[in-house]
Order: sequence, then C-alpha cells, then structure tokens
Amino acid sequence: MSNQHTRSLIQAYGTRIYSDRKLNIDLHESPIFSHELELRSGCPISVQYLQEYIPLGISHGRELAIHTDRPFSKSQQHQPWCFEVKDVVSFYWISGERSIYYELGTSGNDSLLTFWFLHIFLPLYFTIEDKYDFLHAGAVEVDDKPILFIAPSMGGKSTMTDCFIKQGHTLISDDKVATYYDDDKFFSVPSHPYHRPYRQYEDLGYHISNYSRDAKPIHAFYSLDSASKDAEIIISEIIGYKKFEILLPAYLYSFPFLKPMRLKYLSKMLDFIALYRVHVPWDIKRLDEVHDAICQHSISKL
Repeated sequence: MSNQHTRSLIQAYGTRIYSDRKLNIDLHESPIFSHELELRSGCPISVQYLQEYIPLGISHGRELAIHTDRPFSKSQQHQPWCFEVKDVVSFYWISGERSIYYELGTSGNDSLLTFWFLHIFLPLYFTIEDKYDFLHAGAVEVDDKPILFIAPSMGGKSTMTDCFIKQGHTLISDDKVATYYDDDKFFSVPSHPYHRPYRQYEDLGYHISNYSRDAKPIHAFYSLDSASKDAEIIISEIIGYKKFEILLPAYLYSFPFLKPMRLKYLSKMLDFIALYRVHVPWDIKRLDEVHDAICQHSISKL
C-alpha cells in the first residue's frame, strides 16, 4: 500500500525535510538545522529539455546518470536537474528552490526510494547546490570531539567506525561526511543515524541510537594504514604536502568544476586540522587495541 499523501518530517545532514511520503525510517529531529527541503512526488520538469546527459557509472548494481539543460558545471539559479537511478527512481529539482520531486521507476518501491534519497542523492544534491563539501570518511566523537577516519576503498573505515560505535562513541556519519567552514572552523555535520558496516547493496543499515545531533568543529583526521597482524600500533602526524596527497582522494566527488574550489578548501582545512597516520594491524581481534590507542591519542591532543 502506498504511503503517498502522508506528510512527514525527517532530518538529515542538518536539514529538515518535509515529505509527502511517510518514509519508513527513524531520523531524530535536532533543535539546530541549516536548511529546509520538501520531498514531493511528480515531475515539474520537461525531461526532453534536459539534453545534457552525464553518466555516473554503476553503484549498487544500478546505472546512474545526471541530466540538465546545459554543459555540466557549477549550478546556476533556476537550472533544472535530474538524478536518475535507472528503473528505480529519478529525483528532480530546480537550483535555488527547496522542493525535490521524485518519480518511481518500474523497479522502485518505498525501501529503495528511502535508500537512494538518504544515502546517495542528498550528498550529491548538497554538493551541486554548494551547501556542503563531502569527504568519504567515517566520523565519530571522542570526548565530544569529531574525529574522521579516512582510508582507500575497503581500507577499514567502516570497520573502525563500527568498532567505535560498539564502544559507545557517538556516530556522526558512517561513510559520507558533510563539512563546511564558518568562523575560522571546519565543521562536520551529522548525516543520519544509520550504519552500514558491511556495505550490502541498497541496504539502509541498522539504526544507531547514540547519534550526534549538532554540527561540531572537526578535531582531527586519522588515516588508516593496514599493517601485519602482529605489527605495533603506531600513530604519527603527517605534515607538509603529504597531508594534501592523503586527504585529496577522500573528497567524495570528482566533478571537474569542483577542482579549483576543492583545492582551496582542502588546503585551508589542512592548515587548521591535524592529520595522523595509524598503523592498524590487519587482525580484527586487535581492533580494541587500536580503538584505545586512537582515543588516548585524540584526548592528548585536546
């Protein structure tokens, strides 16, 4: 049975989102939010005019693409957009407006709409609309201070984030961390209280009750480097240009129009925030040791 025409309120990425469809998720409302959006069914855009087609490859076994009406670059006021998950759902919006429209495809349903909207579409939307800069990282709080884990794909970010959650730490984001700069600080923004440690396709993940409600200044980055299972756990600070080389691949999107802004943003971020390398023994039985070492190190740098 469709839940359409049931207005509901959720919050994700520091944004209050009013939906005409009651999404089957538990998203805590925060007293502090930066944006408001509406999610509505329908399509206010004549798709035939969106002749600029940008394939985004395959994700979760689905073909993705962006459509717009001009060469792909930084969004302009009143520019029409469509993000398509082939056969599942398409999201439409007009740049500068606060309504997002969706149309389910032949394979679409409520669960898939929720997954693609929350995990994939919103970070893309906020990037194109120049609201946040996203890092591909896990983020938790240590002593109320956000720390971010970065690593190559399959490099242990989700496993480390999961370990910290199980040790009682507050979750900020398990994969895509929204950031912004304000008052000489770089803030991390809570995404949503769902965690996907094993990255199953189109799976929302499990709900986390200990979830951050407010944006906070980022305390430190920890770059996870795998080592032999019997290796010593070593944490060392990265300095100079090497910091930039390590963090740049963690930038979530690689659209060409973002490059000049991205280089400036990351350079400034690394002037403010320390980056540390952690030699992590490739042995899940030693994760508690790694957790303790990172916590002691982070607290020592307060």
